Amino acid sequence: MNASLAPNSSPLHAAPDTAAMRAELKTAKARLIEAFAAKGHLDALTHGLAREVDRTLACAWQGCALPSTAALVAVGGYGRGELAPFSDIDILVLLQDAPDREEELRIERFIGMAWDLGLDIGSSVRTVEQCLDEAANDVTVHTSLLESRRVAGDAGLYDRFSARFREALDPRAFFTAKLLEMRQRHAKYQDSPYSLEPNCKESPGGLRDLQLIIWITRAAGFGGSWSELESRGLITEREARELSRNETFLKRLRTNLHILAGRRQDILVFDLQTALAEQLGFRVKPAKRVSEQMMRHYYWAAKAVTQLSTILLQNIEAQLFPSTSGITRVFSEHFVEKQGMIEIVNDDVFIREPNTILEPFLLYEQLPGIKGLSARTLRALYNARDKMDVHWRRDPVNRKLFLQILKQPAGVTHALRLLNQTSVLGRYLLNFRRIVGQMQHDLYHVYTVDQHILMVLRNMRRFAVTEHAHEYPFCSQLITNFERPWVLYVAALFHDIAKGRGGDHSTLGMADARRFCRDHGIDEEDTALIVWLVQHHLTMSQVAQKQDMSDPEIIKRFADLVRNERRLTALYLLTVADIRGTSPKVWNAWKGKLLEDLYRITLDVLGGAQHDPHAALQSRKEEALSLLRLEAVPEGAHRELWNQLDVAYFLRQDAADIAWQTRELVHHVNAPTPVVRARPGAISNSLQVLVYVKDRPDLFAAICSYFDRSGLSVLDAQINTTRHGFALDNFLVEHSDPEMHARDIANLVERQISEALAQAATTLPEPSKGRLSRLSRSFPATPRVDLRADDRGQYYILSVSANDRPGLLYSIARVLAEHRIGLHAARINTLGERVEDVFLLHSSALNDNKLQIRLETEMLKAIAV
Repeated sequence: MNASLAPNSSPLHAAPDTAAMRAELKTAKARLIEAFAAKGHLDALTHGLAREVDRTLACAWQGCALPSTAALVAVGGYGRGELAPFSDIDILVLLQDAPDREEELRIERFIGMAWDLGLDIGSSVRTVEQCLDEAANDVTVHTSLLESRRVAGDAGLYDRFSARFREALDPRAFFTAKLLEMRQRHAKYQDSPYSLEPNCKESPGGLRDLQLIIWITRAAGFGGSWSELESRGLITEREARELSRNETFLKRLRTNLHILAGRRQDILVFDLQTALAEQLGFRVKPAKRVSEQMMRHYYWAAKAVTQLSTILLQNIEAQLFPSTSGITRVFSEHFVEKQGMIEIVNDDVFIREPNTILEPFLLYEQLPGIKGLSARTLRALYNARDKMDVHWRRDPVNRKLFLQILKQPAGVTHALRLLNQTSVLGRYLLNFRRIVGQMQHDLYHVYTVDQHILMVLRNMRRFAVTEHAHEYPFCSQLITNFERPWVLYVAALFHDIAKGRGGDHSTLGMADARRFCRDHGIDEEDTALIVWLVQHHLTMSQVAQKQDMSDPEIIKRFADLVRNERRLTALYLLTVADIRGTSPKVWNAWKGKLLEDLYRITLDVLGGAQHDPHAALQSRKEEALSLLRLEAVPEGAHRELWNQLDVAYFLRQDAADIAWQTRELVHHVNAPTPVVRARPGAISNSLQVLVYVKDRPDLFAAICSYFDRSGLSVLDAQINTTRHGFALDNFLVEHSDPEMHARDIANLVERQISEALAQAATTLPEPSKGRLSRLSRSFPATPRVDLRADDRGQYYILSVSANDRPGLLYSIARVLAEHRIGLHAARINTLGERVEDVFLLHSSALNDNKLQIRLETEMLKAIAV
């Protein structure tokens, strides 16, 4: 039935056959999707789906005999007359007056029927006045009504509504409201299109940004298509072509994503990226997955959308608010300030004088109050891309300007981000251009390589900003006294620049960094430091997190590598900034403590002091004793416990933990029953659990078994064995349910672990095979097990690397318990979705090579999914 026909309002009209209509709609939808898969005609699919929904709803409208004075109106995306395969359907039942009870029942029946037809309906029922009131108070309603069109019912009523809505429309207020809404939306997605699982509709640079422009220009009467905006002079022909091309790509991406998922799906999840890339025609290349190629294409499209939409929005603002667009400052013969933006005086300045291309970025850093680059400047940079060639990169003037940008006391992060957003950074540093949109498949980084680098640089800069000194006070203190901190920014810029090229990125990055330093006239001393930092940017975290810092030989080797305090400080600052720039999940207070301890111990050795574990032990003890006195623990009460603890215990614990554990155990040194204590941990919503009990071979496994059954994930563990045969174990755990607060379960955990350990040893239960996260399933890490004797032949070191999952630690512990292998110490290291755990084992049986092979084999089987 034609959607524009008025419905039969007779209550005697035959009820429509809902099942038949649903089947017909389903068949039509399948036919359209099949045709799209065969021919790839995107508009035929999206407009065809909208037409089929129009036809179905119009039929239902007529069958429900709604009032002849009412109208069915499509709004939102459906109002545009295009639908993705599983988009929701937004409709408005427009009324002349408030409905009576009979009309309400008919409307309810119609909406219910729409759901029964398999349509994901979002509905509203309003009079014209109510629509205007809602639009005035809610910009979301305002936006959806802006794209309305009549599907069925009273055409006159809809025309009156359209006229009233247009009269009430305030383009300036709408522009301001949509900009604020866009900023909130961008903030929700970390103000970046470069997350590894972006939302192709809502993330910055996604379809919503393009839709927002059309909404604003429609409201202002400037046009509703890129060609109309071009004819009005808001964009150039080239920009209109770029916008149209990227919009088509994003729409095609989203459409295929819906079809592949079989539901509304706008997030480019890892699970679907490979299949989606294959649907879109990407093919495997050497060292390049199809998903990687597709995502890189997406990031470049999102970047272009961000650039062009910024230009367009500024041009629209200038036309809507012409009185505020005058020149407020003159900076030079080439640059002025307009509306807080840096604007060029002549459109062809960058083409005529390429040496000026980097100048606005330096001005952006140097001039307070500047918000960014104007649309005219951005457009000129976009049009001057061909001028950013090898001669431009080699020009001494440009090299000097670029180094000046890095050396500024403020604004470095913002300037480099702007350089990247405008693609100038990638054209100046070609190796940086190669990593723009480069994904990382290590379960550790959550950003593309270019965004990770800029995040590390941002972290480094924050150390030097007074307002952020409270975040990492020790780092802020160190960078304040660090001469020429810009050297650190260069190292940060190059530390991962060789990712994705094959080979060791640290070694390849060294060559890039050395070449940059030579080309930019950086002196020999600073060049040596930059190159050394790029080569060793992973070393400090590996020593702190994987090696025993109580071993003087390990510290001596690290000190010999570092050589002097300047190198040590630089490496420490880069390491902290690097770990923090990988993922919000990776950094925690425990890693911070390990790195700071390594820094301080190494600094003492560099100062001429021998790394004396006994001196460090004494210092740690004295600090812990001071805390115990504050808590009124009797003088000398600690001795019985401390006499049973070795040097390693005091070097692995900080003074606050030593004092807490001592206070809890001072009267229980030879306790016949388990002593278990729990308190909130240093990491948000974590729980620190102390277990003190007579040691036994299956003890660690029994504790891990409890954590496994209780949904508690072990973030860190410190395992200690006293001289008189007691285990003093310290765990940092968090609950799998984020709503379960650590403080609320502390008493329960204490009681249940005590009860479990007090029972006679029984057969350990089978570990749960917890499901891997989506990320781990998409990028499975190869499980690795390495067992070797330590340098002194006293213990065996077991290293385990695998995808993290519930029950993993218990699986490892159970294998050790089954072979009755004692655990002297453990370091549990969770790196995002991956774990790298190290266990110090003691058992004479491990001298048997056959047992070693059997243990490694069983361990690999245990950690495999």
